[in-house]
Amino acid sequence: MIMGFETIAKSQEQPWLRYAEEFPVRERLVYLNHAAVSPLCRPAAEAMRWMAADAMDYGSLHYGQWLETYEGLRAAAARLIGADRGEIALVKNTSEGISTIAVGLDWRPGDKVVAFREEFPSNYYPWKRLEESGVRVEWLSYLDPLDRIDQACRGARLLAISFVQYLSGHRADLEAIGEICHRHGCAFLVDAIQGLGAFPVDVRRAHIDALAADGHKWLLGPEGCGILFVSQEFQESVKPLEFGWTNVAGYADYSSRDMTLRRDAGRYECGTLNTIGCYGLRASIELLLEVGVQTVGPAVQSLGDLVADGVSAKGYELLGSRSPANGAGIVSFRKAGLEAGAIVETLKAADVTAAARQGWVRVSPHFYISPDDIGRMLEALP
Repeated sequence: MIMGFETIAKSQEQPWLRYAEEFPVRERLVYLNHAAVSPLCRPAAEAMRWMAADAMDYGSLHYGQWLETYEGLRAAAARLIGADRGEIALVKNTSEGISTIAVGLDWRPGDKVVAFREEFPSNYYPWKRLEESGVRVEWLSYLDPLDRIDQACRGARLLAISFVQYLSGHRADLEAIGEICHRHGCAFLVDAIQGLGAFPVDVRRAHIDALAADGHKWLLGPEGCGILFVSQEFQESVKPLEFGWTNVAGYADYSSRDMTLRRDAGRYECGTLNTIGCYGLRASIELLLEVGVQTVGPAVQSLGDLVADGVSAKGYELLGSRSPANGAGIVSFRKAGLEAGAIVETLKAADVTAAARQGWVRVSPHFYISPDDIGRMLEALP
């Protein structure tokens, strides 16, 4: 294990050193729970603090700056995934984004969806509910081979999968799955919340039609503010889930009764946005763009590998298997005779955060965590 630490420490990037000051949580905790709720990075907290003070002191006098922040967030999110800003809608959370697609498509009895049994509920319930209206859902496992996915996509209207599975940390091959969907004329939706910000996503290369992610995990931003990508072509097939004054092209004219939709993904924004959240999420995404997701990804992967190797050496059972192709920032493990909740409490007493999930201990380090932090976690494990 020590050799593993030294190998990473010799890396020229050392992002945990260069950006340590942007994460004050490091002064208090070894925070390994980014798959649940991330600590705010300093830029996000400062941006939100500024906006709160400005609203307190001046009300909406600087509303023009709020509008600039919305636009800045759309632009930053578009850069992060290789999209156009007109393909980004600002939403409350991943669930709202996925539901917008699930409810907004014109489903007919007999239509087919490909979905995955082990998904987090936000990417399971919407498809399960469609079965009530005669839509056929072919349920796969996220561990099924690409040949099985290829077979299932024949005749399907949509496939929905998580970029990273929330419990095992298995990272899907989005480009391979996207190629399959594209070849079969099947729309491709990605629940990106457990991977976006930690690993690169290119919506064009992966033929992704829609993607949703909240800001409070790997994007290092606040809760209650997320993004929904809907490709320009796909927008014509997805009607707004909710309809309010800002869905329409002439939303700035309050006396207008013209209900023509906006020509971009703003058509999925229903009313006033989470302004303070937009300030925070824009700042956190811009920090990640500065660091570079090409730098963040290898750091997260290496830290996850250190966790996996370390807990295995202490006799813990790993959930799933890691490889350079499928590993991510989530590692789950357990040991016979020890309750996951008790292990998490033991770690908490040592100022190490983790989560108990379905009988497993789940840890999820981000790029600013150091190898020594992982060492502290391993030492604290019973």
